Order: sequence, then structure tokens, then C-alpha cells
Amino acid sequence: MGIESLKSIFNRAKPFLGVIFLQFVYAGNFIVVKFALNKGMSQHVLVVYRHAIATLFISPFAHVVERKIRPKMTFSIFIKILFLGLLEPTIDQNLYYTGMKYTTATFATAMCNVTPAIAFMMAWIFRLEKVNLRKLQSLVKILGTIVTIGGTMLMTLVTGPALHLPWTKVHNVQQAANSSVVTKQDPIKGAILMGIGCFCWSGFIILQAITLKSYPAPLSLTALICCMGTIEGTIFALGMEKGNSAPWSIHLDFKLLAYIYCGVGTSALGYYIQGVILKVKGPVFVTAFNPLSMVIVAILGSFVLSEITYLGRITGAIVIVAGLYLVLWGKSKDQPSPDKAAAVAAENQQKDINNESKLDCSMDVTSKVEPEDENV
Repeated sequence: MGIESLKSIFNRAKPFLGVIFLQFVYAGNFIVVKFALNKGMSQHVLVVYRHAIATLFISPFAHVVERKIRPKMTFSIFIKILFLGLLEPTIDQNLYYTGMKYTTATFATAMCNVTPAIAFMMAWIFRLEKVNLRKLQSLVKILGTIVTIGGTMLMTLVTGPALHLPWTKVHNVQQAANSSVVTKQDPIKGAILMGIGCFCWSGFIILQAITLKSYPAPLSLTALICCMGTIEGTIFALGMEKGNSAPWSIHLDFKLLAYIYCGVGTSALGYYIQGVILKVKGPVFVTAFNPLSMVIVAILGSFVLSEITYLGRITGAIVIVAGLYLVLWGKSKDQPSPDKAAAVAAENQQKDINNESKLDCSMDVTSKVEPEDENV
């Protein structure tokens, strides 16, 4: 009995453990990438190597696990995958990593919290999200979207006094030592680039949800997206680097660690774990934990990258999180709870059984009455 109770507790805790693990993976992604960018890594080459490694890592699992359920490729599905590879792996990540060069890892992580609000607006425009202005949850979602955008503007335009932590005293020394590779801070330019990237990421989420309805093989779809992102990203990187072969060289250094970590951890494992949790708990549960990665990056960034924290940016981040939870609260009220949904499904199933039994009884009565009519 004790073992069964422990198993039950563990099964209920698995989604929470999984989503917390995801936030640590994403937080590590921002720290590793920012550190490698400060060392002179090309963000365009990172996108190519990241998805090439992710494709090689996840393709064998997709081939074995989804061998019997993988649907046939059609022209419409191929076009969708083409745009999926263009939206997120190519446009979003190139713009987002470029914007990260002009800001800090904490700033970049905070910008990610804008994505759910942007996704809500795009879903509303494409009529994938139901909005009824007479209902409280719809008004709260709209208010949350406005608050989130306001927090982004506050974090971008208002710096405020610097909060000097004891372990960030070496910041000026490190910045002077790496001045040849560190890009000058420009929060406005970085926010614009990352904001466009968030729009692309939101469009990717919506298009992915549509594609999964006609191609219900998440592992295979992930492998195809990563493969398409590698091809399209290579074309874009070759154009941006303009024949410069130095960024493409691979050495046993921190840049190689960034390629492997982003490919295996963030793209391959991240997509898969997120898909499993989405099936169990839904998107509201997954996105509700996004601010956790921002807190982790803010702490680790001050230690690892010696980033200086500003009061205005912290205030803007808090406003973004408040707006995010308003959107998520309104979204959660639109979705029935699992227990209520199960009760409704059970009730409908019982009604179907009762209707079938009544139909069978009526057919039996009819079959018994017909012979009597014939004798008469």
C-alpha cells in the first residue's frame, strides 16, 4: 500500500518536475549562449549547428518510436513544415540571439514572457481563440495583454538606478578585458529585434498546433522542423557571413558546448518534454512556469556573467509577469478542469449507453409484435 501511494504521488508530481526541469534547461540556454556570444561566437552559425545537432539526435528516436503512426507526407504538410522551419529556427532565433548581443541574458529571458500575450492576440486575429467581451475572462485576457506590453516598454525605456551586488564588482574589469568582442549595450534595438522574434515564435506555436492536427507525430515533426531549420539557417548564415569561414570552424571550446547544449537540451529534449506535458496538463500549465527561468537567469547571470541589475528593468519584469498571469488566468477559465471534463465525458457516454439500450429494447418489442400481426 505504501509503494502504491508513493507511485501515485510521483505520477502526480511528474508534470511539475518536468516543467521545472524545462525552465532550468531554458535558463542554462540563455546563460551559455550569452557567454559564448561575449566570446565572439556568431549567432547565425549557432542556429545552424544547433539544429543540425538536434536533427541528428532526435531523428533515430522519431524513426523507431513513430514508425507505425507516422502519416504520409503531403504537399500541404511540407509547405507548413517549410514555414515552421522559417519562423522559429531561422527568423526567430537569428533575431533573438542578435538582440541578446545588445542586452543581457536576464533582459532576453524577461522578453520571453511576452510570447503568451502575443500568441493570444494572434490566435484572436486568426479566430483560434474565443473572445467574448461580455465575459470577465475575455476582458482579463485583453487587460493582461495590455499590461504585458506596457511592462515590456517600461523595461526597455526605463533603466533606473543600478543595484550593485557584492559579486558583480568584477563586471567593469571583465567588460574591459572583453571589449573587443562584447557588443555595446542598446536595450531599445535589442528589444525591437527580440520583440519581432517573439512574434515569429508565437506564429510558430499557432502553425505547429494546426500542423499537428494533420500530422500527429510530434517526434517526427520536431525532426523535420530541425532539419528544415538547418537548411534554411545555413542559407541565411552564408549570406550574413559573406564568405567568412572563421565562424564556421569548430574547436574544443565554450562555443562547441553552446552548440551541443542548445541542440540536445533546448531543441531536442526541450521540444519532446514540452510536448509530453502539453498532452497531460495543457499549454496554460506549461507557460505558467515561464517566469521561473527569468528568476534563475537573473541569479546565475549576476554570478556567471557579472551582469548589473537595474531597478527599472526589475520593475518592468514584474509588470510583465503580472500581465502574463492575467492572460493565463483568463485562459484557464476558458478551459474546463480535467475532473469536470471527465465527468461530462462519462455523462455523455452513459447517455449513449442508455440510448442504445432503449433502441435495442424497442427493436425487441417490435420483433415480438410483428409475428402476432401476421397471424391476425
